[in-house]
Amino acid sequence: MPGYKHPCRYCNQFIPPNSNLCPLCGKVKPLGPLRCPRCAAPIRKGWIKCNSCGQSLQVVCPACGKDTFFGDYCEHCDHHMVVVCPHRKCRAEQPPLGEKCIKCGKPLK
Repeated sequence: MPGYKHPCRYCNQFIPPNSNLCPLCGKVKPLGPLRCPRCAAPIRKGWIKCNSCGQSLQVVCPACGKDTFFGDYCEHCDHHMVVVCPHRKCRAEQPPLGEKCIKCGKPLK
């Protein structure tokens, strides 16, 4: 038996409670609160730093180069906020934080 549907945080349409991707707007992580990329504490749009660990929540979008709040998508160009490690053997996806890959430790540029 399916559970109650919940609103997608992006398009506000009701979707299944176990959705990892909104079937209507196509965006990832449509349910639950935004989380800090360092400590996973709940965060809110507009915050400058995480209230738990102090991580800066203002980042530069890898697509448009503008400062934006660290969420799943850029506030300006709607680009999904991930970078891919350029090294052939790694190719790990990660948030655009820092200069080095969190998996292999090599430079991201």
